[in-house]
Amino acid sequence: GPGLVDMLTQAARKNGIDIQYEARALRLLTDGNKVEGVQIRKNGKLRDIPAKAVILAAGGFQANSEMRTRYLGPGWDLAKVRGTPYNTGDGIRMALDIGASSAGNWSGCHAVGWELNAPEFGDLAVGDNFQKHSYPFGIIVNAKGDRFVDEGADFRNYTYAKYGREVLAQPGHFAWQVFDSKVTHLLRDEYRIRQVTKVTSDTIEGLAAQMEGVDAQAVVKTIKAYNAAVKTDVPFNPNVKDGRGTDGLSLPKSNWANLLDAPPYEAYAITCGITFTFGGLRIDTDAAVQSTDYRPIPGLFAAGELTGGIFYHNYPGGTGLINGAVFGKVAGQSAAQYVKG
Repeated sequence: GPGLVDMLTQAARKNGIDIQYEARALRLLTDGNKVEGVQIRKNGKLRDIPAKAVILAAGGFQANSEMRTRYLGPGWDLAKVRGTPYNTGDGIRMALDIGASSAGNWSGCHAVGWELNAPEFGDLAVGDNFQKHSYPFGIIVNAKGDRFVDEGADFRNYTYAKYGREVLAQPGHFAWQVFDSKVTHLLRDEYRIRQVTKVTSDTIEGLAAQMEGVDAQAVVKTIKAYNAAVKTDVPFNPNVKDGRGTDGLSLPKSNWANLLDAPPYEAYAITCGITFTFGGLRIDTDAAVQSTDYRPIPGLFAAGELTGGIFYHNYPGGTGLINGAVFGKVAGQSAAQYVKG
């Protein structure tokens, strides 16, 4: 995060690269089918910046509520944005306006369980600590008091990016994660920040009564049914997929199923936090943006979140950075080679 940004900023300055702040890119400048620059607005004034090649790396459309609703579906205008408010799809739009081809899973995105009362956009002081990713060690219930995902389906790195969508689909677009004292030492540091919506109690009934917006009696019933289904003869091991699941529930928990029977109990309120969108521009292996006839648009390259075709339906942790790093380097090399002729 911040460390990577600082490193890249220092590298840019060392190499004499001019960084224009508070400058919004509006459109690509073209001569025929060639891209030869970009138009920006800065301090209320339009300015054309000529360039022999342009690399788009402006992120997805996750901060654009209208585009989220149009492409991801109803309710996505209510999701919180984990990061910057400026990733509004402008780079994608500018390229599509000159005939670029779209690609990928436009109805898909990376979205996680996120602190219910977090601000609308990311907070630099808190960073990513609004996320709540220790759910494999507990259960998640919705406003009706029902579980709605298999919390132990896999390691969190392989489920967290798709479970935000599941939370958003629940009544009221929120849920509660529930744990007991046997596992609280396993909870990630993000559960210990001050800006957290948390309730505690020495009884399940007392905990459920404090979980705002939830049918308390249904929560108690759900936990009793869950406890009765846990395979207690299988040893608990948080370091592997231990097979300690449930038996007889319509919605099973496949791993890390512990009885909720050791007070004090804790519950954390979450909603959906969107990280980035999966749909974007079509590029080739040289990171050249493709036109609608699947030919490279001369002088236009792209990398990172605004490219499509990398992720579909789900996301393994860390690969977004790999995508940006790999295709960022490829795009830079390809643009340089294009300029050299």
